[in-house]
Amino acid sequence: MSGATSVEQVRSADGTPIAFERSGAGPAVILVGGAFSDRNATRELGAALAPDFTVFGYDRRGRGYSGDTPPYEVGREIDDLAALIAVAGGSAAVYGISSGAVLAALATAEGLPVTGLVLFEPPFQVGSHVGVRKDITAQLIELIAADDRDGAVETFLSASVGLPAEAISGMRSQPMWGGLTAIAHTLPYDAIVTAGGRLPADQLAAITAPTLAVDSTGSPQWLRDASRAAAEAVPGGRSISLDGGYHDVPPATLAPALREFLLN
Repeated sequence: MSGATSVEQVRSADGTPIAFERSGAGPAVILVGGAFSDRNATRELGAALAPDFTVFGYDRRGRGYSGDTPPYEVGREIDDLAALIAVAGGSAAVYGISSGAVLAALATAEGLPVTGLVLFEPPFQVGSHVGVRKDITAQLIELIAADDRDGAVETFLSASVGLPAEAISGMRSQPMWGGLTAIAHTLPYDAIVTAGGRLPADQLAAITAPTLAVDSTGSPQWLRDASRAAAEAVPGGRSISLDGGYHDVPPATLAPALREFLLN
């Protein structure tokens, strides 16, 4: 993240070290990545926000420089976010993408001191565009237990992301595949957080922080529907669509929208 001097660490409630970077100056905002990502995935967005915010990008547990403490529980990841908010000064805005958006929403619903919440395409299974999508948590746990990282990545990309077999086959021949398999042991965590795509209506209804859901014009309709459903489930929630690609909006487009929402 531009301007970050070093990787820092904070201890979560269970003693797990959580690695993070910070940059910029202004109100705190914490960036929560999704599947297959560590703090590097949010660094470009962080750089775009740094002129107006103190930005925290972190490695979710089990990733990058962060530690891990079994067994995995969503509550432990919420504790990780609570520890980061404490480092940030006791309150912070939170931006989450994909499974990270679900985690951010669940943490906010638990009462963490979140000043503003932005959810980018949480993968809830709603609307008529979804089709039949199964919960692959148990399958991913079995694959990782057998050290079949390739199989875990393929299963996640196929069943959760919805990529066709030929696209996955093409990815396997690319250098990026090694990065995906290296972090594959955390895919069950993302599956547990997203709970098979169930919309957690009761938890979302408990959120009191100002909330904005964002979707990309280039994303599949089911992801766009999911963002809007999340906004509708949060009291006073808003939703916007931004020009972008598949499950992605360029930081140059996304950062101004976050700035406008979080600073006004």
